[in-house]
Amino acid sequence: MYLKKPLWSEGVEKQMESETETAAATAVGELANSLKQQRVQREITLALRTGLRDARAEFSFLRVRGLRSLLKILRSVAESDSTIHFFCQSQSVPELQVVPVLFQHSFKEDSVDERVTSLDHIFTVDPMRVTSPSTDAEVALALRVLEGCCLLHRESAILAHKHKAIKILMNILSTQGALEQGACLDALTSLMLDSSANQLDFEACNGIEEVAELILDKQVDENLRLRCGEFLLLLIGHVNGRQLSPMATIHEDIRRLLGEKSASLIWAASQFGSTLNPEERLMALHIQARRVLESLDLY
Repeated sequence: MYLKKPLWSEGVEKQMESETETAAATAVGELANSLKQQRVQREITLALRTGLRDARAEFSFLRVRGLRSLLKILRSVAESDSTIHFFCQSQSVPELQVVPVLFQHSFKEDSVDERVTSLDHIFTVDPMRVTSPSTDAEVALALRVLEGCCLLHRESAILAHKHKAIKILMNILSTQGALEQGACLDALTSLMLDSSANQLDFEACNGIEEVAELILDKQVDENLRLRCGEFLLLLIGHVNGRQLSPMATIHEDIRRLLGEKSASLIWAASQFGSTLNPEERLMALHIQARRVLESLDLY
C-alpha cells in the first residue's frame, strides 16, 4: 500500500537535509583546522630542533646559521596568536628551550679550563674538543633571538635570570662594539619588562650609570647614543607610577646623572603615545630621543 506524503513533510525533509549538510560541513571544517594546527605545531617543533642543533655546534659559523634560523622562526611565529601559543608550549620542553642554549654557547666566555695548557692530548687516542669563540655577528644575533624569545614568551625572561642574563649583557654593553651594544639595549628592555628580578639585577649592576656614560660620551656613535635615549624613555615609561617598583628611584638617578633639564624632558617625553598606533609610537620615540640628545649636547 502506498501512502501519499503529507504536504508539511516536504519542508521538514528539506530542513533536515540542510541541517545535515551544515553539520557535515562544520565537522569537515573542524577536522581540517585541527590537521592544520597539528601541521603548524610539527613544523615549529622541527624548525626549533634544527636551529638549536646548529646553535649548539662547536664552530661559530654553524652557530650563526642556527641563530639566523631561530630568528626567522621567531619572526614567523609572531604573525599570529595561534603560532605564538604553539611556541610558548614548546618552551616548556627542556630540549626545545632556546634561552639556555644562547647562554651555554653564544654568550659563553672562554674559561681557564678550556684553554690549551699542555700537549698531552696529542699523544692520546681521544682527540681534544675545541670550541671556536663567539664572533661579533654571533653575539649580535644571539641578542636578537633573546629579545624575541622574551617578547613572545614571558617565562623566557625568568630562564634568562637563572643564567645571570643582566650581568652578562651589561658586560657586553660596556666592552663590545656598536653592533652588539645596540642589540644589547633592545634585549635589556625585553628582559626587564614585568620582571622584578631582572630589574633588581639591573640596579645591582649600576645599569643606569652605564647607559648614562654612553649617552654623555660625544665620541660614541650618534646612532648608539640615540638608542640609549630610546632605552631610557622606554624604561621610564614602563616603571612610571609604580611606587613599589624595584626601580622606583630611577627618576632621581637620571636627574643626578644627566641633569635636571634632561631628566625633566625624559620624564615628560616618556608619557607619549598611549593613543598612537605602533608606527606612530615608534616615530614619536625617535623624535623624543633626538630631543633628549640635543638637550645634552647643549652643554
